[in-house]
Amino acid sequence: MLEYTKSLKLGNIMKLFGTDGVRGEAGSFLTAELAMRIAMAAGIYFKKNSKTNKILIGKDTRRSGYMIENAIVSGLSAIGYDVIQIGPMPTPAIAYLTENMRCDAGIMISASHNSFEDNGIKFFDCNGDKFSTDVESEIEEIFLDDEAILEAQATAKNIGKAKRIDDVIGRYIVYLKNSFPTKMTLNGMRIVLDTANGAGYKVGPTVLEELGAEVIVLHDKPDGFNINENCGALHTKELCQNVLKYRADLGVALDGDADRLVIVDEKGEVVDGDQLLGALGKHLHSQGKLTGNGIVSTVMSNQGLEDYMKSCGLKLYRSNVGDKHVLEVMKKEGINFGGEQSGHIIMSDFAKTGDGLVSALQSLALLISKNEKASTALRPFKLYPQKLVNLNISVKKPLAEIDGLEDRLTKLDKKGIRHLIRYSGTENKLRVLLECRDAKEMEQNMVELIDFFKKALNG
Repeated sequence: MLEYTKSLKLGNIMKLFGTDGVRGEAGSFLTAELAMRIAMAAGIYFKKNSKTNKILIGKDTRRSGYMIENAIVSGLSAIGYDVIQIGPMPTPAIAYLTENMRCDAGIMISASHNSFEDNGIKFFDCNGDKFSTDVESEIEEIFLDDEAILEAQATAKNIGKAKRIDDVIGRYIVYLKNSFPTKMTLNGMRIVLDTANGAGYKVGPTVLEELGAEVIVLHDKPDGFNINENCGALHTKELCQNVLKYRADLGVALDGDADRLVIVDEKGEVVDGDQLLGALGKHLHSQGKLTGNGIVSTVMSNQGLEDYMKSCGLKLYRSNVGDKHVLEVMKKEGINFGGEQSGHIIMSDFAKTGDGLVSALQSLALLISKNEKASTALRPFKLYPQKLVNLNISVKKPLAEIDGLEDRLTKLDKKGIRHLIRYSGTENKLRVLLECRDAKEMEQNMVELIDFFKKALNG
């Protein structure tokens, strides 16, 4: 274990933590050795304020989850922690159950919407909250400290133990059902649910059926490699087709760890994430259930959402990308509703992180309450033309050091074109977002900007 940083060459890595935990290709970046080491580092951090000496671990359905889970269990038990393993469960379930089962921390093994080759590790504190950037930095420091890792290792009777519990799924199902209005039922509703061969493949259908819906389930046969494969929140073509085929009232697509959703209306058309946020925000406000007189979204959200919120007498607060940043602003402003355009929606009255099934149930409650079709109720405003391009790059050069970029962005500002340019936190990609009222002008400027970045970042 000594001289670990040299053997792994971590000096070439800026940070372990990205926008949502530690993520990378399993077996190359995210090795068993790295997983064990970071589990030990996180365990050392949690030991400082330990109350129960228990840590909860869940995972999605990737084959590499077995390797990473065993490595994490080894790392935690090596420093004296007792570990509870609950198998495949959604990320928001880990957040809820960590607090519910009185654990010092919770760990979710998942790479969310990424394909099966990748995996990741997400952490929650005893309250079910994701780590702040400061906590992540502290854990990274411990991770790189060979002496601290060596000194923390337990011996004899102080070594921790692990046990697997298979029946906690019932607790999460009850929690989900309690988030749905008690006087409502889904009787008479037909829903197509795509579970992405992921962590929600058991919970999702069970909850909707127990609330009375007729459920047609797609992609609920995980084999360790088919998670998110041409299905789920990122690939909705088959869901759209099946909504029309079965004349369903709604289609719901989860991602691999079920912390986000995409909704398809009865016409077989995807509902934009910003429109869904606007519809839910206005509905909560009309019911007197929205606190803080506003909602929170990210810098990625469409200007149309902001203008719609203004028309409702509400304010749109913008955060950095990532649901943990959304939650930080929600807490700061005293707001109980927020989310991302991508489908991460946080309703803090029910959940402390994005929860695809909670969001789906609240969307269904909205439809029942308004007695309207999804195509009408979930599209309360028109979007401004917006385009996002993900550009593969060879090097993540600091944006401030790219010659000529500042002048180009100044010209975009003068034309009234909103822009957002950032690197992916988990991949070698540059994300370029442009938005304005004139679609043609936006398209032309996007072509020019992408060509500029190709030359600047790919040589």
